[in-house]
Amino acid sequence: MTIFGLEPTLFWTGLFVISSFGLYIAIAIWARAASTSDFYVAGHDVPPVFNGMATAADWMSAASFLSMAGIIAFSGYDGSVYLMGWTGGYVLLALLLAPYLRKFGKFTVPDFVGDRYYSQAARIVAVICALFISFTYIAGQMRGVGIAFSNFLHVPIEAGVIVGAIIVLFYAALGGMKGITYTQVAQYCVLIFAFMVPAIFLSLQITGTPIPQLGFVGNAQDGTPLLLNLDRTLTDLGFTAYTEGSKPKIDVFAITLALMVGTAGLPHVIIRFFTVPKASDARKSAGWALVFIAILYTTAPAVAVFARANFIDTVNESAWSEEAAAGTIDRATLGEGDTPEWFYNWRDVGLLDAQDRNGDGRIQYRADPEANEVTRLDRDIFVLANPEIGGLPAWVIGLVVAGGLAAALSTAAGLLMVISSAVSHDLCRKVLFTGMSDTQELLTARLAAVAAVLVAIYAGINPPGFVAAVVAFAFGLAAASFFPAILLGIFWTRMNKQGAIAGMTTGLVVTAAYIVHFKIGFSPAVIGACGSLATLALLTLHFGTHARGKIPAMLIAAGLASVLAVAGFTGFLPGLAVGSEVDWFLGISPEGFGTISMIIAFGVSIGVALLTPAPPEEIRDMVEEIRIPSTRAHLSDDLAAAE
Repeated sequence: MTIFGLEPTLFWTGLFVISSFGLYIAIAIWARAASTSDFYVAGHDVPPVFNGMATAADWMSAASFLSMAGIIAFSGYDGSVYLMGWTGGYVLLALLLAPYLRKFGKFTVPDFVGDRYYSQAARIVAVICALFISFTYIAGQMRGVGIAFSNFLHVPIEAGVIVGAIIVLFYAALGGMKGITYTQVAQYCVLIFAFMVPAIFLSLQITGTPIPQLGFVGNAQDGTPLLLNLDRTLTDLGFTAYTEGSKPKIDVFAITLALMVGTAGLPHVIIRFFTVPKASDARKSAGWALVFIAILYTTAPAVAVFARANFIDTVNESAWSEEAAAGTIDRATLGEGDTPEWFYNWRDVGLLDAQDRNGDGRIQYRADPEANEVTRLDRDIFVLANPEIGGLPAWVIGLVVAGGLAAALSTAAGLLMVISSAVSHDLCRKVLFTGMSDTQELLTARLAAVAAVLVAIYAGINPPGFVAAVVAFAFGLAAASFFPAILLGIFWTRMNKQGAIAGMTTGLVVTAAYIVHFKIGFSPAVIGACGSLATLALLTLHFGTHARGKIPAMLIAAGLASVLAVAGFTGFLPGLAVGSEVDWFLGISPEGFGTISMIIAFGVSIGVALLTPAPPEEIRDMVEEIRIPSTRAHLSDDLAAAE
């Protein structure tokens, strides 16, 4: 049966996606930014409940919507580190940092760092850190967009990334933070509805209860515990039991802590607390956001179990059809016991594949690589594929695609905001071109967003891993660079600019080096790229701190970095191969190394601060002031006036 000549799945997907995009664009036009205040902080007039929804959408990225359930599904207990780390991190940010940062009054992290540490050099280092973190994070979002679009449009992921990037650029550049905020409110409604509807369907189908959280810990339809059934099935196939972990405890701890403190240092989340009128509203919006986040995060483990169980039931030992794989027969006519239609559909976009190696006409899914005939299995697809796997109605499939796009686009928009504000406000207006007008700054911000999208397209097409892993790297970078500087800046008056600069630089470099070594490898091209980035950063520091009249160490270092870049691009340096798991430091994976780098950054920051002059008295007084609760501050002002 067709609807207006289209397959039901394509019709409903097109309807939901086009309708939601039309809504986002209409909101952007309605809320278009007319001033820098609108563009950066939505005019400081967003109600707390709406800001809570926008924060939830901003924070629950493609990694939360698409990838987290997928990684838990295929990692079992080990995948829970993402759930614990991201949830705990948001609580840490909301309770420990957000109100103080809002009271400080600076709407970007580099702005806070520059003023708190009374240094243009510190501001520039913070800008560099913000750009590194945001570009790493946005790579995961663009890949999520590409995955959702590739299935919707039946095009390669690369084309999906480009289409999604153009759409997010439109409403981010036009509406700024004001447009993004109200668009994210709509996106939250879309993504949470899209996540919950199939979860409820699947819970009813598998466990008989409409509450996924209860279905997860309850019994299957045959009366046996769902998790026990899955454990037995997996061990029979040679896998580790679902409820058992294989990661070393130190790595579990390191990843969880890196995700927690990384969340607290993420610039695109922190900026949301400046869109409300006052510090007390920041606390309220943080509470609302936690409620909205909890709806999805308590459901994700159930969705993960449903996905793994359904995948095994429908694919393992199913009859493989070369005709269906080649598209020469109608896949909708495949009978019971055949490899299902959804598997072939995702195979067409390159995210699933199988090979009948033993020639028995069936597909075996096994832990043993030699016996396993599922040759490609992208974990990022399973939230999108779950409705198809469970045989749910076509409109549910379309709704989930729209939800996945909403999750990815909402965070991508927030990251574009961080990138454009870091370049236009923190770097250009505050450092390089201090005489810029508001109009020039707004234009620069929009041009920066365009440039950021071009880089994001490349990063989304060539990410160093699946979505959740790429995002975890961003959290590690934030944990090691921003978190020590922000925490010490709020709670330790003795912390000075030298300590902040040394800590941020050390954390960023050590974390990036470890990730690159074990995920990409230092090939000649990578060495050249690293040298080029280092040259650009050092020259920005040199000219941004007005050291033009002398030849400081930074300029010499920039020259050496440029030599390194040339040597890398010309192949003069042989490079270094990708590191192996056996060489991990203390058995800690790249996703968790942010914890080690954070400890190093804290040590460097404190050590350098103690060995160098204390900050000025006015800075110490300012730090004391931002820690006074608003009610106490107002009471003190009233008493002073009475005297």
